[in-house]
Amino acid sequence: MKLTVLLIALCVALFVISLLTGTTPVSPWHSFASLFATDGSPMSVVMQQIRLPRALLAVMIGASLGVSGAAMQGYLRNPLAEPGLIGVSAAAGLGAVLALQTGLAAAFALALPLSALLAALIAVAMILTLAGPRGAALTLILAGIAISALASAFTSLVLNLSPNPFAAAEIVFWMLGSLADRSFSHVWLALPFMVLGWVLLGSLGRGLDALTLGEDAAAAMGVHLPRLRLALVIGTAACVGAGTAVAGAIGFVGLVVPHVLRPLVGGQPSRLLWASALGGAAMVLAADIAVRVALPDRDLKLGVLMALVGAPLFLHLIYKTRGTLQ
Repeated sequence: MKLTVLLIALCVALFVISLLTGTTPVSPWHSFASLFATDGSPMSVVMQQIRLPRALLAVMIGASLGVSGAAMQGYLRNPLAEPGLIGVSAAAGLGAVLALQTGLAAAFALALPLSALLAALIAVAMILTLAGPRGAALTLILAGIAISALASAFTSLVLNLSPNPFAAAEIVFWMLGSLADRSFSHVWLALPFMVLGWVLLGSLGRGLDALTLGEDAAAAMGVHLPRLRLALVIGTAACVGAGTAVAGAIGFVGLVVPHVLRPLVGGQPSRLLWASALGGAAMVLAADIAVRVALPDRDLKLGVLMALVGAPLFLHLIYKTRGTLQ
């Protein structure tokens, strides 16, 4: 309970800081007054149409990646598992790349995220077809790796054959991940999918707790494993696909956050789910604030910062827990 309260307080504090962080120095009181103003002033437009959706997306994407990572690690009983393992993020990236390369993204504003979501849904269908209705965890992992490799190969092919260097540069920058220049259109597009994912993944607590005793014991306790796996795949795909569609690839959240919080919840998967959601939201909020403060004139990408921070932290965690991984 104390951990939940602490994480909620941290998220609220970072959300407020995110709203107050910008290139133009404005007093906090004036910023908050502009957030609720209806006079159409430039500051109210900045607060209501730029900073607020950006902060909301940071919370939504961070929570989605955190809870997806905790669910994947609980189901596979592998601390190295992460949401990208099932290939949905790579497939969503391919959909976005195709939208950029074909010029569809320039035709209307939401073509890019819609293409990414469509590709993510196709990837889910392919994973479920490959893994089969009663496939084991290893089959699911192999199907995810195959889909991820196929999507990455097609993405590389599109970049390789791109006749326009400006389009190729735009694709590369989009794939680095960012929350800049996002609007409420992106929030409303991603929210229904993420809510579906949160509900599905949040319902897995009892089954994941039972799986710590092994699949046979979980089945004996009444856990329907095929149904649990279906909810896991669809929930993770909805969360990660929607996040990738509106913000590009943002890694390490689903991998690192459950690692950091697992000792604090006693290793219980059901408690780790929502703790990781709050922890993921706090991590993405903090990273998005950092990219705006560290290099305000260079458009430092969120995915780049997450990799710079997440990779060394992950190496440190592996070093600390290498005894338990063997």
